[in-house]
Amino acid sequence: MSRFKVLRWLTRFAPPRVAVKWRERLRAGFGALFGIAVTGAVAHRMLGSDPGVPYLIAPMGASAVLLFGVGASPLAQPWSIIGGNLVSATVGVTAAMWIADPIPAAAVAIGVAICAMFTLRCVHPPSGAVALTAVLGGPAVHALGYEFVVAPVALQSFLLLGSALVYHAATGHRYPHAARPAKTVGPVSPQAGFSRADLEAVLRDRDELLDIDTDDLETILRDAEIHAYARSFGELTCADVMSRNVVSITPATTVGEARTLLKRHDVKALPVVDAQRHVKGIVTRADLADDGHERHALRLLLYAIARALRPHADAGQHVATLMTTHVLTVTATTPIVELVRIFAGRGHHHVPVVDSERRLAGIITQADLISGLYQQAQTPQRTAA
Repeated sequence: MSRFKVLRWLTRFAPPRVAVKWRERLRAGFGALFGIAVTGAVAHRMLGSDPGVPYLIAPMGASAVLLFGVGASPLAQPWSIIGGNLVSATVGVTAAMWIADPIPAAAVAIGVAICAMFTLRCVHPPSGAVALTAVLGGPAVHALGYEFVVAPVALQSFLLLGSALVYHAATGHRYPHAARPAKTVGPVSPQAGFSRADLEAVLRDRDELLDIDTDDLETILRDAEIHAYARSFGELTCADVMSRNVVSITPATTVGEARTLLKRHDVKALPVVDAQRHVKGIVTRADLADDGHERHALRLLLYAIARALRPHADAGQHVATLMTTHVLTVTATTPIVELVRIFAGRGHHHVPVVDSERRLAGIITQADLISGLYQQAQTPQRTAA
């Protein structure tokens, strides 16, 4: 084998770049510090009177790496650590009792523990060390017998898990892990990409455990499709497709005036802005129709009460009583692929566009989006011609 081939073979051992930011790395490190400190302190307080029971066993360090550093892994979830450690401890104690020679006892303990964890869906790599500790822990551990499963294994496992739950919640991190929803734009046709059934079939064909949740894997692949879709449309942004001459109103505009503007300009929605043109709401034709009054009955009732208390108030009803106040906006630099997700996945029909100072700069309708996508799709054909 040539030197070049040897070097190329050795480069395969180089680890990939870590995509985790330094803030998350430090959060994981401090989390493990917190978890081990709490686990050791509490266990020592509860078991300190019994010198035969270790208040910290080595596998807890490996579990801390998973719980605090790789919390999204299926191997780090609550059932994995509790089930895996208890099953492996039981198997290890049994193997030590039945097999006198520690080497075959250790081998049997690990092999049976792995099979049991797969069967019970609680695979947790540090649990292999728990099984070994039960076999090779020495006279003090052997003297505990099955008490080893309860203390220290079960006690420390629950303490470490509790510490992880508290720490993740305090630092705003999701644990137990739940997959983020994919940025899909609706049901994906067979021609447009893969289905969940396709993904599950491929995973079955691989016949091996991947250290990633299936939902996470699907989300990542869906988001990759979105990125690929965005790349196919180049640099097209909201500024390229939005309508710039926006007819807007203020919260003090009356319902009658708003209806007149909708008809005069033949539009279906009016952004509501303040004096600095910051978007405060939006009013649609449905809001100003009779059925819109019914949908906003509570606000109308409150307005009627205010009118009764203030008989000299303006005669016209203001759109502030009917407008939708939670308005989704986008910036002029937002890629149009994000609009596809918004229009298809959230049921929006009109999206105001704001500038860098959050002032109204335009509005995008479904017709604007379709027109922009069509024009962009025709661009390569015209260039090729």
